[in-house]
Amino acid sequence: MTQTVAAKTDWKALANRVLDGEPVTKEEALAIVQADDQEILEILQGAYVLRHHYYGKKVKLNMIINAKSGLCPEDCGYCSQSVVSEAPIDKYAWLTKESILDGAQEAIRRQAGTYCIVASGRRPTDKEIDHVIEAVKEIRATTDLKICCCLGFLNQEHAEKLAAAGVHRYNHNLNTSAENYANITSTHTYEDRVDTVQKVKESGISPCSGAIFGMKESDQEAVEVAFSLRELDADSIPVNFLNPIDGTPLQGVRELNPRKCLKLLAMMRFVNPSKEIRIAGGREVNLRHLQVMGLYAANSIFVGDYLTTAGQEPVADWQMIEDLGFEIEKCAL
Repeated sequence: MTQTVAAKTDWKALANRVLDGEPVTKEEALAIVQADDQEILEILQGAYVLRHHYYGKKVKLNMIINAKSGLCPEDCGYCSQSVVSEAPIDKYAWLTKESILDGAQEAIRRQAGTYCIVASGRRPTDKEIDHVIEAVKEIRATTDLKICCCLGFLNQEHAEKLAAAGVHRYNHNLNTSAENYANITSTHTYEDRVDTVQKVKESGISPCSGAIFGMKESDQEAVEVAFSLRELDADSIPVNFLNPIDGTPLQGVRELNPRKCLKLLAMMRFVNPSKEIRIAGGREVNLRHLQVMGLYAANSIFVGDYLTTAGQEPVADWQMIEDLGFEIEKCAL
């Protein structure tokens, strides 16, 4: 009796089809996430066809400064800075303008092209917006750094003020699918996050929005958030992998392995082929020895530490990029 063997997807052909203007379907995206591990190299080859078409061998480096830590009234289950977190983190009000300016110089030393000013909290006050703007104007006047801000929910006035000051990009992640959102936080909604991304776009600032995988979402929900980001037309998409910090509601949740992370990165590239795909929080603890392979799908990483967790040393990131035969993108305004 002859057995019927299911035809395997030709991932490189799928990538070429995307380049010809035919977007992947949700079914095809789900097939990437659920593919057998033996297909990882072929999937990454397809993802690299897209990545190389739009970004060549360039890798963009980004650096974060945690300008205000903890003291947040939101109850996001993944976050060590939330009101429900018992994680032993540093908690402080706003850094001085001088400290933020010093951070910009550190970003340059780390060869980062984008400097990300991040602050905990639900939304910034008028005074806090003015504080950030003072620092942004001086950084823009004295460096070639691009500035990204992540300050919580924005109203239209604040978005327009940041745009006028020269903020290039604003980060506000969707984090997970609309269906899974209530399982992650109760103090705001998925629609609240979409609203801020839309206000950012209306102000003329480049929208940055991404996801955190590994928060008990289904494979279908992982695909849904990728398609939501495509619909929002986010220019930069951070792909975070849950780092289950002790003291947070999601402590001990470890659903990912390095191979699944690679498939999720590839899926995000196939769904959003022309966008900056950044391997973000949780890179080191989830991808582990396969970090380098993630750059066949992604074209951007954070260099140095994250908000309350440590990253690997910048020199290790530089070496990883060099070993691939890639090069650090030199960003100019």
